[in-house]
Amino acid sequence: MPNDAKPVPPRWLKPMNKVFMALSKTGLGMKELPVLTVPGRASGKLRSTPLSVLDLDGRRYLLEGFPGADWARNVRAASGRATLRVGRTTEDVHLVEVDGDEALTVLRLWPERMADGAKIMLDAGVVTAVTPEAFEAVAGRCGVFRIEVGR
Repeated sequence: MPNDAKPVPPRWLKPMNKVFMALSKTGLGMKELPVLTVPGRASGKLRSTPLSVLDLDGRRYLLEGFPGADWARNVRAASGRATLRVGRTTEDVHLVEVDGDEALTVLRLWPERMADGAKIMLDAGVVTAVTPEAFEAVAGRCGVFRIEVGR
């Protein structure tokens, strides 16, 4: 992929996310799938997206797997306000975009802890390899968000 080309999610990702959401709602598997809900930046309509959550030293993080991902743009427009549902538990959260050492630590751990998501990012051309160094290289292109409860 040329350096100026924008990585795009695979075509199957949005339909697969819809399947995951349906399974999550029915309780037939995927019950513990984290689902982030945030108002759409233009419509205000609630948008839900299944995401991977990285637990690190008692804190939780999300990674914008594709530069310009809709959910991340919506979070920024909503000043970080969202809800996060895991199973039957829904909590009001505030997502804080982090940078520096905090973001680099999360990025370096992502390929090890979130191997499936890391592979999707590789296949889409977001990263050049599924290594800590390749993920560290997307700092500033793919947002890292710390999940804080309430606020």
